[in-house]
Amino acid sequence: MVYPKLSGEEITQRGKKHYKNLRTQIETVENIGKIISINVETGDYEIGDDLLIISRRLQAKQSDAPIWAGRIGFNAVYAIGGTLMRIE
Repeated sequence: MVYPKLSGEEITQRGKKHYKNLRTQIETVENIGKIISINVETGDYEIGDDLLIISRRLQAKQSDAPIWAGRIGFNAVYAIGGTLMRIE
């Protein structure tokens, strides 16, 4: 069994930091609403419509990669019983 190298909180912090650094490049009209998965150790990322597919692409490069995911331009990937809020 492989144990995580980073806590969930640390993955979230690093993922948000990478996203913030990439924001001007990735928040384009064609990407708003798509999913981004980021390897928080390397900064590699994938953008697409399916979270599972793009996360698997990153893990194909590094099987134990700690992955953070977000919806480009929004505050959450999915909303259950609510609505997604656009971020500024």
